[in-house]
Amino acid sequence: MKLAPTQSLKNIAELINAKFVGKPDFVISGINEIHMVEAGDLTFVDHPKYYDKALNSKATTILINKEVDCPEGKALLFSDDPFRDYVYLCKKFRVFTPSTASISPTATIGEGTVIQPGAFVGNNAKIGKNCLIHSNVSIYDHTVIGDNVVIHAGAVLGADAFYFKKRPEGYDKMFSCGRVVIEDNVEIGALCTIDKGVSGDTRIGWGTKLDNQVHIGHDTVVGKNCLLAAQVGVAGVVVIEDDVILWGQVGVQKDLVIGKGAVVFGQSGVTKSIKGGITYFGTPAAEVREKLKEMAMVKKIPEIIEALKK
Repeated sequence: MKLAPTQSLKNIAELINAKFVGKPDFVISGINEIHMVEAGDLTFVDHPKYYDKALNSKATTILINKEVDCPEGKALLFSDDPFRDYVYLCKKFRVFTPSTASISPTATIGEGTVIQPGAFVGNNAKIGKNCLIHSNVSIYDHTVIGDNVVIHAGAVLGADAFYFKKRPEGYDKMFSCGRVVIEDNVEIGALCTIDKGVSGDTRIGWGTKLDNQVHIGHDTVVGKNCLLAAQVGVAGVVVIEDDVILWGQVGVQKDLVIGKGAVVFGQSGVTKSIKGGITYFGTPAAEVREKLKEMAMVKKIPEIIEALKK
């Protein structure tokens, strides 16, 4: 999420009552979760396992729960609970505004776009030219949709990220202040759900087609000309490169990469990053010929056991 206007380190420190290291007028131009950071962004870290990743990331301001040396060219904010303070800042700079109409007066609708009765378009949403939005589609605030996009009935674009921090008393929810961005010539099937980024963008690339009941998790990036068949489920922070095909009921674990041109057969489970240009099957997904050989060998196990008994 970009900040307009930008904020100074001193201003942010005062908002969360935190000590800081850096010039008071050090500029903070955005707030972003560690997976999506850019120069100028503030991010947070609250676990020793990820200290180095955060401190060495592109983020230039780090909200951290340990006093450490400040990397050159960066600034630090010290907090006893960075998650709490990060959520506070997200809510402060992305205030939720209730809608008062089915199509918000602050939404931008392109020429030739048709929005069927019962659809909802939220505040500051942008829809391009010659789109067709069917009934009961929900397009949340700040969603961006390109030209020539078709969205079928019941789809939801921009619901909150499934992101929680476990506390002794229960779960604290991460406030989602990111967006969903749909590029040109995309088709989204009925009852699909695409969650917005935590503080960045969940993106569906040019020409990609989603069948019915597909779920895309927060901050995931789907490339160009991909096909995702019915009931595919993709977790958060996944990169699906161009020309990938995921057949029905494929499940994809979080924080991995599916290479360009990969094909994954139905009901497979992708549990780690896979290379492009290869066809996969099974759980965990493996190259299809190798997986079929494994299955054939498993079928021989009873025969082998009987032979050993003799």
